[in-house]
Amino acid sequence: MRRHECHTANEPLCAARRATAMSSSLTLRRVFLATALTGVVVLATGCSAGSATSSGGTTAATAAGASVTATPEATTPEATRPAATRPAATTPAATTPAATTPAATTPTAANRAQASSRGSNTQAQPAGTTPKRTAACPTRYLQVRPGVSQGTAGSVYQVIDFTNIGQTTCTLYGYPGVSLAGGSPVHQIGPAATRNTTTPRALVTLAPGATGNALLRITDAGNYPTEQCHPTAAQYLQVYPPGQTTPIYVAYTSTACAGTVGLLSVSALQPGSGSAS
Repeated sequence: MRRHECHTANEPLCAARRATAMSSSLTLRRVFLATALTGVVVLATGCSAGSATSSGGTTAATAAGASVTATPEATTPEATRPAATRPAATTPAATTPAATTPAATTPTAANRAQASSRGSNTQAQPAGTTPKRTAACPTRYLQVRPGVSQGTAGSVYQVIDFTNIGQTTCTLYGYPGVSLAGGSPVHQIGPAATRNTTTPRALVTLAPGATGNALLRITDAGNYPTEQCHPTAAQYLQVYPPGQTTPIYVAYTSTACAGTVGLLSVSALQPGSGSAS
């Protein structure tokens, strides 16, 4: 009804009312907007303050935590130790087992030899020496004499015995030097014996009283022309034991060739008293 009235009789009044209503609505909107803006500002201010407070609290807590947990470098156990007191630095190289083992504690060859000799009957050799070899028989410790002989067509085979007349064991190895000798003064006649290699060389060890032998072949001087042989009487065998330079003269009668014709050949020393072959 009122609406109808505004449209008809009271048009001016209605317009005034409408204007008032619109003004009130605008005012309310402005108030609402202002209030909303104020709330936004307040809210924003509160958030900033809270963030700052939170950041400050975190920073303070971090700083506090750092102040609590941070230990000055000078107070750490490792840093306060002088470099010289650290275990790695204080262990001298000389204290290692290899360096502290004296070289003098190594058993010497003499000690080992003495220890070995306690458990056996073998005499120990002195340190730094090699086992002694049995010495060669010197001329003065040998007796040389003719042994068994046997004649064949054109030759004579004569055994020469070498007996150890010394007080110690000695050895003979190889070939003796043998030639015919005679005259006054006694001298060698003709070439010395050549070596008969049919029998191989062997080391002959002679205990006191033991004998070794060599076989001498003497070719008959009559097998050669006189002008080539120059036959000469010989009264001795001149014998050099193997490795010796002093001869032994053994009485022996034969005919030698004074020229260049060689009549003699000899075998290597063998053990025992030989027999003619």
